[in-house]
Amino acid sequence: MKDLAGLGHLFVVTFLFHFASFMVIPAVTDVTMEAVCPGRDECSVAIYLSGFQNAVTGLGALVVTPIVGNLSDRYGRKALMTLPVTVAVAPLFILACSRSEVYFYVYYVAKIIAGIFCEGTMHCLCLAYVADHVGPRRRAAAFGLLSGVSAAGFVSGTLTARFLPTASTFQVAAAVAVASALYLRAFLPDAGGVSCADEACDPLIQDSSCTSSTSSSDEELSPRLPPHKSGLPSLSDMVALLTGSLAMSGAAIVTFFYSLGENGLQTALLYYLKAQFGYSKNEYANLLLIAGAAGMLSQVPYFAAAFIILSAFVYPSIRTNVSKSVGSNEQGIAQGCISGISSFASILGPLIFTPLTAWFLSETEPFNFKGFSILCAGFCTLIAFIISLRMRGAQSNMCKKTTVQHEQA
Repeated sequence: MKDLAGLGHLFVVTFLFHFASFMVIPAVTDVTMEAVCPGRDECSVAIYLSGFQNAVTGLGALVVTPIVGNLSDRYGRKALMTLPVTVAVAPLFILACSRSEVYFYVYYVAKIIAGIFCEGTMHCLCLAYVADHVGPRRRAAAFGLLSGVSAAGFVSGTLTARFLPTASTFQVAAAVAVASALYLRAFLPDAGGVSCADEACDPLIQDSSCTSSTSSSDEELSPRLPPHKSGLPSLSDMVALLTGSLAMSGAAIVTFFYSLGENGLQTALLYYLKAQFGYSKNEYANLLLIAGAAGMLSQVPYFAAAFIILSAFVYPSIRTNVSKSVGSNEQGIAQGCISGISSFASILGPLIFTPLTAWFLSETEPFNFKGFSILCAGFCTLIAFIISLRMRGAQSNMCKKTTVQHEQA
């Protein structure tokens, strides 16, 4: 019951954190355009600023996330989770005070700093916390539930933004972010950084061919860090962890290409809609709501956005494979490494798609295809899908090999 209560409190913190984070997204594009290029629907400077912010944030998160994940394995999830939840308040508070040009640039710097500690870190620590409380058999469902709670925060925050003026949007978001930090410190129990035993977490006996192997065969399939290693993980430690099994290396590759496509879409889409259709805060909120809730309306951009419901299965599946591929004392660093790869893709995404988007939205485009950068982002996602099919086949072969070895023993 204590574990269930801990997960319940974690879900509340996750919901509030994402509620505050996503509430401001529909308004940020308008605020950026008004501060940088007032009165215009198309502005390359705003696109480049957004791309630079994403690239720097991704670079910082690439370094910070694995370190924070590793520290959480030692000092507990709650202590490290306090960092991203608290830091996320600052940029929201700045725009809650004013959205003038000066305040915008202060927010811009604060958002980059906050993104370094929040972009991936919060999700990584939440996944490790869930792995501490749930056995391997049920982690897929638990990770899916965590993603569902995050999506609920996304939909609720976007829906709230739809009916609030811009000034009130940032004020409410800042208040919710503060509430998330206070709730975390007051109610979330800290189970430490060591996952409970499989039998203690999951009363069901594992009976599949992949999980019926002995501990020795598990060691062959699951990479392990040195048990008494001191200090922070080195780059070689992370590479060894990611290449120690087919499941980890496959998850890393799929994460990279999927995140690259996702970041490319995020870089291009809102500014494309601003330039092509004159979208503002309310239209952005409508689009994001339909993407999150998978609703469907008659207009073409809304109809296409509904298919994003299928992407909800991607990250829980990847994170579950990663969680099952490492030991109980490596959950934080393993999830942190995958988050770091996602952050690396978020570095390349803006570097590739920002100039591409600005070029095809300008008057000097090589040919008339304003959504060309969105098409390229879609190809990256397609590559991830193809690799994931090969990864599935490799995992099946690995399971068969393990079963044969176990029978021979």
